[in-house]
Amino acid sequence: MKLWFKHNWLLRDQWYEWCQEVPYEELVKERTGGVGSIMRTLFHMIDVEWSWIQMIQGKPHDEENFEEYNTVDKIQELDRRYRLDIKDFIENWNDNLETTPFYFHEPTGKVHVDAWGEIMRHTIAHQIHHLGQISVWAREMGKAPLSANVIGRGLIQPQSVQTKDV
Repeated sequence: MKLWFKHNWLLRDQWYEWCQEVPYEELVKERTGGVGSIMRTLFHMIDVEWSWIQMIQGKPHDEENFEEYNTVDKIQELDRRYRLDIKDFIENWNDNLETTPFYFHEPTGKVHVDAWGEIMRHTIAHQIHHLGQISVWAREMGKAPLSANVIGRGLIQPQSVQTKDV
């Protein structure tokens, strides 16, 4: 699971770079799907990741106002700050935390009990889903989307292997 967070963070960083080459009007343009625009979707992804991880730890998770993060640089800075806040938790994740219960109280009074492992995987899948939407929007703009491929990113170093002549 740690690998998937590293992968998602790497992809987000690459999308921020990609956004630097896109006119601002395209980044804030209302689109079908996601939460409306590329910028709002990026903001939403980092806010959801941070909020869920804060909640399962019993920490405050006040929502930020998107209007205060109306540039890619500001969103990226928020991402860096949030990432620092949750990085130790993710790096210290272990199998004993998988089934730790989290009690989610809905405004209606209904209570859901979910396992921490399930919530962590939700945050991973949530980003993958939204980056897929941004990839579609990139194609609609005539720009190549970024690859979401895990292979070739160096996230896991292979053991030393002797190569054989073929």
